[in-house]
Amino acid sequence: MRRRVVITGMGVMAPGGIGVNRFWALLREGRTSTRRITLFDASPFRSRVAAEIDFDPEAHGLEPQESRRMDRAAQLALVAAREAVADSGIELRERDAHRTGVCIGSAVGATMGLDLEYRVVSNGGRLDLVDPAYAIPHLYDYMVPSSFAAEIAWATFAEGPCTVVSTGCTSGIDSVGHAVELIREGSADVMIAGATDAPISPITLACFDAIKATTPRNDDPEHASRPFDETRNGFVLGEGSAIFVLEELESAKRRGATIHAEITGYASRCNAFHMTGLRPDGLEMAEAIRAALGESRTGVERVDYINAHGSGTKQNDRHETSAFKRSLGEHAYRTPVSSIKSMVGHSLGAIGSIEIAASVLAMKYNVVPPTANLHYPDPECDLDYVPLAARDHRTDVVLTVGSGFGGFQSAMVLARPDRSPT
Repeated sequence: MRRRVVITGMGVMAPGGIGVNRFWALLREGRTSTRRITLFDASPFRSRVAAEIDFDPEAHGLEPQESRRMDRAAQLALVAAREAVADSGIELRERDAHRTGVCIGSAVGATMGLDLEYRVVSNGGRLDLVDPAYAIPHLYDYMVPSSFAAEIAWATFAEGPCTVVSTGCTSGIDSVGHAVELIREGSADVMIAGATDAPISPITLACFDAIKATTPRNDDPEHASRPFDETRNGFVLGEGSAIFVLEELESAKRRGATIHAEITGYASRCNAFHMTGLRPDGLEMAEAIRAALGESRTGVERVDYINAHGSGTKQNDRHETSAFKRSLGEHAYRTPVSSIKSMVGHSLGAIGSIEIAASVLAMKYNVVPPTANLHYPDPECDLDYVPLAARDHRTDVVLTVGSGFGGFQSAMVLARPDRSPT
């Protein structure tokens, strides 16, 4: 019999919503956290808006040496992990450390730290040959994203499987999916899994400016992220982290854990087509959805809510709409769909995990979060995208999806514990 995997702890660091409760309040109220970039002078760039976190490391329990050692993305992950472990009530010191693992997703690693330190060692870009004498001692940790997983493992006494998943914007789903498989196959009993990214830096803005993927709507930052809206013109960059405690179901029951949700299905596909382009028929995402539902043993008619990728680019939103119709058939027209990127921006590798958290909370409260700023629906995006305001809706099964540059397409099915398929 296949081992079943459940979420027993959650921690979230998101723009406008530090901690699970504040994050849910932002989504429930449909508030946006997008604004003009304040982390550095963004005036030279085409897109100058982002969803930033008002984050004070010391106020969130990080010691000065931890803040010095870790890139911002690692700091966000550590704070989220501490919240998740506390939420789960699990005593990790009392467990077999070799049966506890870590899996962290990240698209761009320690981008902010590397960007900042390059400016230091190059003296503001004036030196062709950089001077390493001015680098911080922990610069190597910025270069290797594996340092993120190592930091979480040290903090959670985990000596089992420890890895980083980097599949671009699907990293946050894929890292959790990989952790689920490790528990199912028996390699671990507990996994600390999720994702983190803090990409709001000059180099990242330059990368997305070059391909015009981010919005130039700088005069109205609060309404700049407009998934599925006819006036959308690119995504809004964000940052954040979401970390989960995953456990084998029977073990979680024996210790009396509160079970937030069961992860019943996961799948990923790649379109092998184009680095940034998407076929309009949505075939690869549809195949990932079908495979995830098949592993979940869940019929399409049981899907109560779809947490969309909904990046706010023209081709992504149309591609997703086609994928939902292709995979769910007529049921797609009866199923509420929404994109929380309209409120918290697109935190690249982290957003998939943040959206898993939103999906779990939608089930907990039977409320579908809205797609903010959706005033003029694109006629080609003709599903129920829950515009502007949250909706009370019985939600027992959620499908959450992700789409990333390179052609990555991922899907995950989550179920309320008392309604999970057998």
